[in-house]
Amino acid sequence: MTFLSNPLFINTVLLGGSSEEKLRAAAAAGFNQVELWQQDVSNAGGDAAALAELCRQLSLGLTDYQVLLDFDGAPDARRGDKRREALDMMKTAQRLGASTLLVPASTDAQCCEARIDDDLRWLTEQAAGHNLRIAYEAMAWSTHVSHTAAAWQRIQQIDAPNLGLVVDAFHIFVRRRTLADLEGIPAEKIFLVQLSDLDCQPDAQHLVETARHHRLLPGEGHYPLRALLQHLAQIGYQGPLGMEVFNDQRHAADPFATAEAAMASLRGVLNK
Repeated sequence: MTFLSNPLFINTVLLGGSSEEKLRAAAAAGFNQVELWQQDVSNAGGDAAALAELCRQLSLGLTDYQVLLDFDGAPDARRGDKRREALDMMKTAQRLGASTLLVPASTDAQCCEARIDDDLRWLTEQAAGHNLRIAYEAMAWSTHVSHTAAAWQRIQQIDAPNLGLVVDAFHIFVRRRTLADLEGIPAEKIFLVQLSDLDCQPDAQHLVETARHHRLLPGEGHYPLRALLQHLAQIGYQGPLGMEVFNDQRHAADPFATAEAAMASLRGVLNK
Protein backbone atom coordinates (compact mmCIF):
# COMPACT_ATOMS: atom_id res chain seq x y z
CA MET A 1 0.00 0.00 0.00
CA THR A 2 1.90 3.02 -1.23
CA PHE A 3 -0.90 5.44 -2.29
CA LEU A 4 1.58 7.08 -4.65
CA SER A 5 -1.01 9.34 -6.31
CA ASN A 6 -2.71 10.57 -3.14
CA PRO A 7 -1.88 14.06 -1.87
CA LEU A 8 -0.40 13.70 1.64
CA PHE A 9 -1.46 16.31 4.18
CA ILE A 10 -0.93 17.39 7.75
CA ASN A 11 -3.43 19.25 9.90
CA THR A 12 -1.71 22.34 11.29
CA VAL A 13 -3.17 21.67 14.75
CA LEU A 14 -0.24 19.30 15.36
CA LEU A 15 2.35 22.01 14.79
CA GLY A 16 3.50 24.78 17.09
CA GLY A 17 4.94 28.10 15.98
CA SER A 18 3.48 30.85 13.86
CA SER A 19 1.11 30.22 10.99
CA GLU A 20 3.95 30.81 8.56
CA GLU A 21 6.30 28.47 10.44
CA LYS A 22 3.68 25.73 10.32
CA LEU A 23 3.43 26.00 6.54
CA ARG A 24 7.20 26.03 6.08
CA ALA A 25 7.59 23.01 8.38
CA ALA A 26 4.92 21.06 6.49
CA ALA A 27 6.55 21.80 3.16
CA ALA A 28 10.05 20.97 4.44
CA ALA A 29 8.81 17.57 5.66
CA GLY A 30 7.44 16.75 2.22
CA PHE A 31 3.70 17.19 2.71
CA ASN A 32 1.72 18.14 -0.38
CA GLN A 33 -1.14 19.81 1.47
CA VAL A 34 -2.25 21.21 4.83
CA GLU A 35 -5.55 21.50 6.63
CA LEU A 36 -5.77 25.15 7.65
CA TRP A 37 -7.76 26.53 10.60
CA GLN A 38 -9.49 29.86 11.07
CA GLN A 39 -6.95 30.54 13.82
CA ASP A 40 -4.10 30.08 11.35
CA VAL A 41 -5.53 32.96 9.31
CA SER A 42 -6.30 35.25 12.24
CA ASN A 43 -2.88 34.65 13.82
CA ALA A 44 -0.90 35.13 10.62
CA GLY A 45 1.36 38.10 10.08
CA GLY A 46 -0.55 39.00 6.95
CA ASP A 47 -4.02 38.29 5.61
CA ALA A 48 -5.52 35.28 3.86
CA ALA A 49 -4.07 36.39 0.53
CA ALA A 50 -0.59 36.50 2.07
CA LEU A 51 -0.97 32.95 3.37
CA ALA A 52 -2.20 31.85 -0.03
CA GLU A 53 0.90 33.37 -1.61
CA LEU A 54 3.16 31.60 0.89
CA CYS A 55 1.45 28.30 0.09
CA ARG A 56 2.04 28.98 -3.60
CA GLN A 57 5.72 29.67 -2.98
CA LEU A 58 6.03 26.46 -0.95
CA SER A 59 4.02 24.41 -3.49
CA LEU A 60 1.55 23.55 -0.71
CA GLY A 61 -2.08 22.86 -1.49
CA LEU A 62 -4.96 23.22 0.94
CA THR A 63 -6.85 20.05 1.80
CA ASP A 64 -9.55 22.14 3.43
CA TYR A 65 -10.29 25.28 5.44
CA GLN A 66 -11.81 24.58 8.85
CA VAL A 67 -13.82 24.40 10.92
CA LEU A 68 -17.50 25.44 10.79
CA LEU A 69 -18.80 24.12 14.12
CA ASP A 70 -22.37 23.44 15.25
CA PHE A 71 -23.92 24.55 11.96
CA ASP A 72 -26.37 21.79 11.06
CA GLY A 73 -29.56 21.88 13.11
CA ALA A 74 -28.59 25.12 14.88
CA PRO A 75 -31.37 26.32 17.21
CA ASP A 76 -33.36 29.41 16.25
CA ALA A 77 -31.36 31.75 18.48
CA ARG A 78 -28.11 30.88 16.66
CA ARG A 79 -29.20 29.85 13.18
CA GLY A 80 -28.80 33.28 11.59
CA ASP A 81 -25.38 33.80 13.15
CA LYS A 82 -24.23 30.39 11.96
CA ARG A 83 -25.31 31.11 8.40
CA ARG A 84 -23.43 34.41 8.44
CA GLU A 85 -20.37 32.64 9.83
CA ALA A 86 -20.61 30.06 7.05
CA LEU A 87 -20.69 32.75 4.37
CA ASP A 88 -17.74 34.56 5.95
CA MET A 89 -15.74 31.32 6.00
CA MET A 90 -16.57 30.67 2.37
CA LYS A 91 -15.22 34.09 1.39
CA THR A 92 -12.03 33.45 3.36
CA ALA A 93 -11.68 30.01 1.79
CA GLN A 94 -11.84 31.63 -1.63
CA ARG A 95 -9.15 34.15 -0.70
CA LEU A 96 -6.96 31.29 0.53
CA GLY A 97 -7.48 29.34 -2.65
CA ALA A 98 -9.11 26.46 -0.78
CA SER A 99 -11.57 24.20 -2.55
CA THR A 100 -13.17 22.57 0.50
CA LEU A 101 -14.78 23.72 3.76
CA LEU A 102 -14.78 21.19 6.60
CA VAL A 103 -18.01 20.97 8.61
CA PRO A 104 -18.40 18.54 11.52
CA ALA A 105 -21.82 17.33 12.59
CA SER A 106 -23.16 19.51 15.37
CA THR A 107 -22.27 18.82 18.99
CA ASP A 108 -24.77 21.37 20.29
CA ALA A 109 -27.08 19.79 22.87
CA GLN A 110 -29.92 21.86 21.38
CA CYS A 111 -29.25 20.71 17.81
CA CYS A 112 -32.57 20.30 15.99
CA GLU A 113 -32.34 16.96 14.21
CA ALA A 114 -35.32 17.69 11.96
CA ARG A 115 -33.49 20.65 10.40
CA ILE A 116 -30.10 19.02 9.73
CA ASP A 117 -30.83 18.11 6.12
CA ASP A 118 -32.33 21.52 5.31
CA ASP A 119 -29.30 23.28 6.77
CA LEU A 120 -26.87 21.08 4.86
CA ARG A 121 -28.81 21.69 1.63
CA TRP A 122 -28.59 25.45 2.17
CA LEU A 123 -24.88 25.12 2.95
CA THR A 124 -24.08 23.09 -0.16
CA GLU A 125 -26.05 25.49 -2.36
CA GLN A 126 -24.16 28.47 -0.97
CA ALA A 127 -20.85 26.62 -1.27
CA ALA A 128 -21.55 25.81 -4.92
CA GLY A 129 -21.96 29.53 -5.56
CA HIS A 130 -18.45 30.00 -4.15
CA ASN A 131 -17.01 27.03 -6.11
CA LEU A 132 -16.47 25.14 -2.86
CA ARG A 133 -17.10 21.62 -1.62
CA ILE A 134 -18.42 20.73 1.82
CA ALA A 135 -16.63 17.92 3.68
CA TYR A 136 -19.04 16.62 6.34
CA GLU A 137 -17.62 14.81 9.35
CA ALA A 138 -19.31 12.72 12.02
CA MET A 139 -17.57 13.20 15.37
CA ALA A 140 -17.78 10.65 18.16
CA TRP A 141 -19.58 13.14 20.41
CA SER A 142 -21.81 14.77 17.78
CA THR A 143 -25.36 15.09 19.04
CA HIS A 144 -27.27 13.24 16.30
CA VAL A 145 -24.74 12.26 13.59
CA SER A 146 -22.03 10.55 15.63
CA HIS A 147 -20.65 7.91 13.26
CA THR A 148 -19.55 7.75 9.64
CA ALA A 149 -22.46 5.60 8.46
CA ALA A 150 -24.93 8.19 9.78
CA ALA A 151 -23.05 11.00 8.03
CA TRP A 152 -23.09 9.02 4.78
CA GLN A 153 -26.83 8.53 5.09
CA ARG A 154 -27.30 12.32 5.30
CA ILE A 155 -25.02 12.86 2.32
CA GLN A 156 -27.01 10.34 0.27
CA GLN A 157 -30.30 12.01 1.19
CA ILE A 158 -29.09 15.45 0.15
CA ASP A 159 -27.40 14.12 -3.00
CA ALA A 160 -25.38 17.22 -3.85
CA PRO A 161 -22.26 16.81 -6.00
CA ASN A 162 -20.22 19.15 -3.78
CA LEU A 163 -21.11 17.37 -0.51
CA GLY A 164 -18.86 14.54 0.60
CA LEU A 165 -17.49 12.69 3.57
CA VAL A 166 -14.58 13.05 5.95
CA VAL A 167 -13.29 9.65 7.07
CA ASP A 168 -11.54 10.17 10.42
CA ALA A 169 -9.92 7.09 11.94
CA PHE A 170 -10.20 8.51 15.46
CA HIS A 171 -13.94 9.02 15.32
CA ILE A 172 -14.49 5.53 13.89
CA PHE A 173 -12.32 3.53 16.24
CA VAL A 174 -12.62 5.49 19.49
CA ARG A 175 -16.24 4.34 19.70
CA ARG A 176 -15.18 0.78 18.85
CA ARG A 177 -16.99 0.97 15.52
CA THR A 178 -15.68 -0.95 12.53
CA LEU A 179 -15.00 -0.58 8.84
CA ALA A 180 -18.55 -1.79 8.25
CA ASP A 181 -19.43 1.92 8.58
CA LEU A 182 -17.67 2.49 5.24
CA GLU A 183 -19.50 -0.27 3.39
CA GLY A 184 -20.98 0.93 0.11
CA ILE A 185 -19.39 4.40 0.21
CA PRO A 186 -17.80 5.13 -3.20
CA ALA A 187 -14.28 6.53 -3.26
CA GLU A 188 -15.34 9.72 -5.03
CA LYS A 189 -17.65 10.70 -2.16
CA ILE A 190 -14.81 10.53 0.37
CA PHE A 191 -13.30 14.02 0.24
CA LEU A 192 -10.43 13.34 2.68
CA VAL A 193 -9.10 10.75 5.11
CA GLN A 194 -7.66 11.75 8.51
CA LEU A 195 -5.43 9.29 10.37
CA SER A 196 -4.37 9.23 14.01
CA ASP A 197 -3.83 6.57 16.64
CA LEU A 198 -4.38 5.70 20.31
CA ASP A 199 -2.76 3.16 22.61
CA CYS A 200 -5.72 2.94 25.01
CA GLN A 201 -9.41 3.63 24.72
CA PRO A 202 -10.75 6.57 26.78
CA ASP A 203 -13.98 6.26 28.70
CA ALA A 204 -16.88 8.53 27.81
CA GLN A 205 -15.88 11.07 30.45
CA HIS A 206 -12.44 11.56 28.90
CA LEU A 207 -13.37 11.22 25.22
CA VAL A 208 -13.21 14.89 24.26
CA GLU A 209 -10.12 15.53 26.39
CA THR A 210 -8.32 12.67 24.66
CA ALA A 211 -9.45 13.79 21.22
CA ARG A 212 -8.20 17.35 21.71
CA HIS A 213 -4.94 16.70 23.56
CA HIS A 214 -3.69 13.11 23.44
CA ARG A 215 -3.99 11.57 19.99
CA LEU A 216 -0.93 9.75 18.68
CA LEU A 217 0.79 9.70 15.34
CA PRO A 218 -0.28 6.87 13.03
CA GLY A 219 1.51 3.67 14.00
CA GLU A 220 2.10 4.69 17.62
CA GLY A 221 -1.07 3.00 18.91
CA HIS A 222 -3.26 -0.02 18.25
CA TYR A 223 -5.90 1.26 15.82
CA PRO A 224 -6.41 -0.99 12.75
CA LEU A 225 -5.11 1.63 10.35
CA ARG A 226 -3.70 -0.99 8.00
CA ALA A 227 -7.15 -2.50 7.54
CA LEU A 228 -8.60 0.97 6.90
CA LEU A 229 -5.94 1.68 4.30
CA GLN A 230 -6.49 -1.71 2.66
CA HIS A 231 -10.18 -0.89 2.32
CA LEU A 232 -9.38 2.50 0.78
CA ALA A 233 -6.98 0.86 -1.67
CA GLN A 234 -9.62 -1.70 -2.64
CA ILE A 235 -12.20 0.95 -3.51
CA GLY A 236 -9.62 2.99 -5.44
CA TYR A 237 -9.47 6.03 -3.17
CA GLN A 238 -7.18 8.66 -4.69
CA GLY A 239 -8.04 11.71 -2.58
CA PRO A 240 -6.12 13.50 0.16
CA LEU A 241 -4.68 11.23 2.84
CA GLY A 242 -3.05 12.51 5.99
CA MET A 243 -3.31 13.11 9.67
CA GLU A 244 -5.26 15.10 12.19
CA VAL A 245 -3.40 14.68 15.47
CA PHE A 246 -4.13 16.80 18.52
CA ASN A 247 -1.16 16.19 20.82
CA ASP A 248 0.06 18.76 23.33
CA GLN A 249 3.60 17.40 23.57
CA ARG A 250 4.12 17.32 19.82
CA HIS A 251 2.59 20.78 19.50
CA ALA A 252 5.04 22.18 22.07
CA ALA A 253 8.07 20.83 20.19
CA ASP A 254 9.91 22.38 17.26
CA PRO A 255 7.43 22.44 14.33
CA PHE A 256 10.03 21.25 11.81
CA ALA A 257 10.95 18.24 13.96
CA THR A 258 7.27 17.48 14.58
CA ALA A 259 6.43 17.67 10.88
CA GLU A 260 9.34 15.35 10.04
CA ALA A 261 8.19 12.84 12.67
CA ALA A 262 4.64 13.08 11.31
CA MET A 263 5.75 12.37 7.75
CA ALA A 264 7.87 9.42 8.90
CA SER A 265 4.89 7.93 10.75
CA LEU A 266 2.58 8.48 7.80
CA ARG A 267 4.98 6.86 5.34
CA GLY A 268 5.45 4.03 7.81
CA VAL A 269 1.76 3.07 7.85
CA LEU A 270 1.32 3.66 4.10
CA ASN A 271 4.21 1.38 3.16
CA LYS A 272 3.36 -1.54 5.43
